[in-house]
Amino acid sequence: MTTRAGEADHTFAFLRDRLQESLQRADEVERALGDPDAGRDPKRLADLGREHARLSQIVAEARRLERAERELADARELAEGDDADFAAEARAEAERLEAEIAAAERALKPLLIPRDPLDDRPCIVEVRAGTGGDEAALFAADLLRMYSRFVERRGWRVEGISYAEGALGGVKESVFKVLGDGAYGTMKWESGVHRVQRVPATESAGRIHTSAATVAVLPEAEEVDLKIEDKDLRIDVFRSSGPGGQSVNTTDSAVRITHLPTGVVVSQQDQKSQLQNKLKAMEVLRARILDRMLAERDAERARQRRSQVSTGDRSAKVRTYNFPQGRVTDHRVGLTLYDIGRVMDGDVQPLVDALALADVEERLAGG
Repeated sequence: MTTRAGEADHTFAFLRDRLQESLQRADEVERALGDPDAGRDPKRLADLGREHARLSQIVAEARRLERAERELADARELAEGDDADFAAEARAEAERLEAEIAAAERALKPLLIPRDPLDDRPCIVEVRAGTGGDEAALFAADLLRMYSRFVERRGWRVEGISYAEGALGGVKESVFKVLGDGAYGTMKWESGVHRVQRVPATESAGRIHTSAATVAVLPEAEEVDLKIEDKDLRIDVFRSSGPGGQSVNTTDSAVRITHLPTGVVVSQQDQKSQLQNKLKAMEVLRARILDRMLAERDAERARQRRSQVSTGDRSAKVRTYNFPQGRVTDHRVGLTLYDIGRVMDGDVQPLVDALALADVEERLAGG
């Protein structure tokens, strides 16, 4: 049986090996960016720029770690001196430096784990009202507002794809794209069933109800990810309609695309023309098919892992928002925050960080 100390030694050795590899790669990328040929290939230049930004974080933490370790060695030597007061100060400094080293190692862990190349891509987010009727639609609207503010905090951008309004200002369904560095890698932790416990606006007796909304986060699919043949598509056009089925134009501009091999269906009517609707629908279709492929891959990985932090299981209850008690609980990592107001105002980062760290720890333990 592997002991806890043995696991720690294994993790430490893994981190040091990965750190040296990353520092070496940082030097290579630095030289490549200085190569005049790189400027002639915009795609390669963009790829190198993203990698340089990621590796720069590792270099900064590595320098912090190296400096602290050097100062710790000096402090420990001074702590062995004959002057009692001076030795006490040195021991206090050594304790501070040990804490700083631990913090630097914690910061390095997620940076040194090999990243999924999809993590750097934009993503498509689908928020839908689940069980709970009008209250579920109101909660879906709250989630949509929460994500909009979170995206704004990150300095990213939202591009709307489709939107279906529910009663009382709620949301039946909203599909939108998030554009920004690392958008999918950050937003993917939101996939799953989100449950709310509160007194609905529609409840006059003051009873607490439980409702739910589902969130799906899909990586943007590129043409090279999968080839979709025209013969595998059935495209139907129909007249766009607004709330209550009221016609909003006189042309058949709405589009429904069915991918026959998988049965995936996408409808789009929010754009101004049939061509624009088709382009948006194809974008969502590619993302859903790629997501299905990834779900199958991750389900296989999950069988070999101790938890299902990152399987993206759409049917799993991932988080509960309890308004009477002011708490938000993420069930995947057992984290509860007693500050529901801040979370609903877009401060989702503490939850995202906890999930990302749990995934890193699990992958490190798996070696």
